[in-house]
Amino acid sequence: MITDSEFQHIVSYMQKNYGIDLSQKRVLVGGRLENYLARNGYGSCAEYMAKVEHNPGGPEATDIVNALTTNHTYFMRESAHFDYMQKIVLPWARQQAASTRDLRIWCGASSTGEEPYTLAMVLLDYFGLEHSSWDTKVLATDISTRVLEHASRGIYLKEDVDPVPSKWKQRYFKQISDEEYQVKDVLKNELIFRQFNLMNPLPFRKKFHIVFLRNVMIYFPNDTKHQLVQRIYDCMEPGGYLFIGTTESLDRHKIKFQYVQPSIYRK
Repeated sequence: MITDSEFQHIVSYMQKNYGIDLSQKRVLVGGRLENYLARNGYGSCAEYMAKVEHNPGGPEATDIVNALTTNHTYFMRESAHFDYMQKIVLPWARQQAASTRDLRIWCGASSTGEEPYTLAMVLLDYFGLEHSSWDTKVLATDISTRVLEHASRGIYLKEDVDPVPSKWKQRYFKQISDEEYQVKDVLKNELIFRQFNLMNPLPFRKKFHIVFLRNVMIYFPNDTKHQLVQRIYDCMEPGGYLFIGTTESLDRHKIKFQYVQPSIYRK
């Protein structure tokens, strides 16, 4: 059983290192970590946390992130964003990047891959036969190595793939069993998966035209959220679009982005 002081230690560690506020998640933390501690032979949570903090780059530190981050997503989620992207954002971005044909897109909370794969399908569909002369690869990052491994395998249950439009399902997925589909290479090659902590300095050399950062800032305190949004603003092209989750909002007085409509902002 995790004690009150051990729980507070975990809350402090996760907020300091990853920006994630777990202070109201006592049941979740206990349920997920107690199983882990028992499976791995730890006598106490304090013993485990000592190991985590002694070796921040070690497997124990990776495991705590994998255990305590929540990764709920699905194909075509909040599909109005993808419609807006096709009708409004991509025509602007195509004109903006016409000279270099280098369109830069970042999906900053890629989870198990459904969102960045949906983005890649939208891009392939929009550019059509012209696509081969453009670089539209999507950078897909997440803090959890566990979900990134799932995403890079690209294997999903049949019911997971059901929301995908049938023309895209035929073009970009192959059925590998009665219950499973696998992403074809033509789609998988459009993504670059990387592990990345949003609390770290943003290391990008070139600025982005489009950033999707949906349904992740709900776990951050307001100060952390606004600091992150400021750093994202600085690494975007003028006129670039930021998409956040439809249940999320930003305080317009504390950010430089222009409000376009709920969950869509522009530099």
